[in-house]
Amino acid sequence: MTMQTAMQMINLAADPSTAPGGGLIPGSKPTEIDGLSKPVGDLFNYGLWLLMLAGAGGTGFGVYKLAVSDKSRSGGGSEPFKWMGAGVATILLSGSLITILNGIAA
Repeated sequence: MTMQTAMQMINLAADPSTAPGGGLIPGSKPTEIDGLSKPVGDLFNYGLWLLMLAGAGGTGFGVYKLAVSDKSRSGGGSEPFKWMGAGVATILLSGSLITILNGIAA
């Protein structure tokens, strides 16, 4: 995947005119970070938002697996918690990185 293709995909995800309810990334406007070129800054900002959405999806999938899992003693009861834990960790990591980058840019 080339840099141009990656930027095109990010712009489609962020463009409110591509989806009926707005873009895939809600309300994201990347903040300019001094010393970074525009494509790299956009990749950081939009990439972190996409990472947060992936974490939310992982957490939701873990909740779904917990709801439909076999509750007997022989069932694999820890797998849903692995999904939920990884999703929450991803959300916390991307949220803290967004906060740090916005603090640097401000």
